[in-house]
Amino acid sequence: MMVSSAQENAQSNMWYLDSACSNHMCGNKEFFDELDESMLTEVKFADDRKLPVKGKGRILIQLENGDHQYISDVLYVPTLTCNLLSLGQLLEKGYKVDFKDSHLTVFDSKGMKILKSPLKNRLFQIEIKIESYPCFKSIVSDESWLWHLRYGHLNFESLKLLTHKNLVKGLPVIQHPEQFCEGCISGEQHRRTFASNTPRRAKSLLQLVHSDVYGPLQTASLGGSKYFMTFIDDCSRMIWVYTLKNKSDAVSCFQKFKATVEKQSGRYIKTLRTDGGGEYTSSTFSKFCDRHGIKHEIMPPQTLQQNGVAERKNKTIIDMAHSMLKAKGLPDSFWAEAVACSVYLLNRSPTKGVSHITPEEAWSGYKPSVKHLKVFGSIAYVHVLDANGEEVR
Repeated sequence: MMVSSAQENAQSNMWYLDSACSNHMCGNKEFFDELDESMLTEVKFADDRKLPVKGKGRILIQLENGDHQYISDVLYVPTLTCNLLSLGQLLEKGYKVDFKDSHLTVFDSKGMKILKSPLKNRLFQIEIKIESYPCFKSIVSDESWLWHLRYGHLNFESLKLLTHKNLVKGLPVIQHPEQFCEGCISGEQHRRTFASNTPRRAKSLLQLVHSDVYGPLQTASLGGSKYFMTFIDDCSRMIWVYTLKNKSDAVSCFQKFKATVEKQSGRYIKTLRTDGGGEYTSSTFSKFCDRHGIKHEIMPPQTLQQNGVAERKNKTIIDMAHSMLKAKGLPDSFWAEAVACSVYLLNRSPTKGVSHITPEEAWSGYKPSVKHLKVFGSIAYVHVLDANGEEVR
């Protein structure tokens, strides 16, 4: 442990890369973008000294190219004499470390250079520029911005439409602020356009269902999935999403979806529209559709716009999920949670597919309330109750 040999004060931007340190540690509370001060423990150093830990959080840093990334799971140790980066913790989170020509370079999972440190006095030290994230720090006090974040970075025109047409309960009047949201920019939220000569719309629930599989994603989810499969009811534009470890899971996924929606609606799926991917054209999938009287429309690649409902929706979902992950500095392994949250929010958002109501209301017949929404990735606390209903501390 290099705590004893380091001379820089923990209040400076100088950090030490330490191979013997089990956790990132920082002695300056002001560096933290988010800090959970309920996390109280202590750390023991190589010289048997023990220092109190007063919290755990994340710190936003600026890279050489001007981009930003979070250092997460950093322990706040007020009496620490220098700031430490744990090489072991970086490796556990998917970062790659390269030693070459007396320099240590850290790359993220996508190959982007995060840090580079020269060997000096047998120590790797680096000056890190600490930033505060404007999307949360300077503008989160604005109620309209807060709802922009709660709604997964939904554009302000759609937010205003929700209140103007009274599409949901619990949403205040939204004003379009002048600031730009960095989460939206980094999430690359945009929309693709297709030709307008799409087939006629379904007039009843489950008359037509669109489906598409997205993936493989570069990083597996926390549950080990690398794909997600969506189903969109053409009439209501209601979306359902399932994560898949393998494309071959599509059959069981469709079986589960069919049982759920038919039970909820009291109706039966009449037509399923997909592309010609192998997950949809297997004999098992075809036999299941035949056995249940489901017409399976397979769109050839030349007419992909006819299955554009599913393809466009998947692109919207992944863009929204990426914006939420980027804004909170969460690792890509949380993509499944972000995708599920995106679908939940989109079902309560305006869509051109249905007029004057949200997909949720078009499907269920009930106007949804959104007053319970929180910003994705926020710290949450679980209250554990004992048998008498008392809180366990």
